Amino acid sequence: MLTVAKSTITIQRASRVANIPSDRALRKWVSAAINALTKSAEMTLRIVNAAEARNLNSAFRGKDYATNVLTFVYSEPKAKVLQGDIVLCAQVLNREAREQGKPISAHYAHLVVHGVLHLAGFDHELEKEAKKMEAREAKIVMGLGFLHPYE
Repeated sequence: MLTVAKSTITIQRASRVANIPSDRALRKWVSAAINALTKSAEMTLRIVNAAEARNLNSAFRGKDYATNVLTFVYSEPKAKVLQGDIVLCAQVLNREAREQGKPISAHYAHLVVHGVLHLAGFDHELEKEAKKMEAREAKIVMGLGFLHPYE
């Protein structure tokens, strides 16, 4: 666990898949997204295997497959302190990065930022909301030194 600028970020690793970025990198990406929102956070970032991701996706979204990222929000979107959990599925992220021809670190960074934006109330269900969220994600991800995540 690390406390940074009024934020508490706990990282849990429940997967032994290769190529999972270091805790330091994961915290850096979470912190960049939180700072871009001028918020602080109390959150857990959990890296899971496909079975756990599938179980969570089925239980909470009614979708029977492992998804790349799930966000569980425990605070109001306009709260100064974001509270919640972000769950990343290592197998899905690795597969997607290969399929998209992206470095695994770039894909993790993108989905970490994506999850933090969900904690802050951003969504992508409607086209207008999706464009706003994607633009914010791209700005943060590129600020971390990665390429535009949607190009």
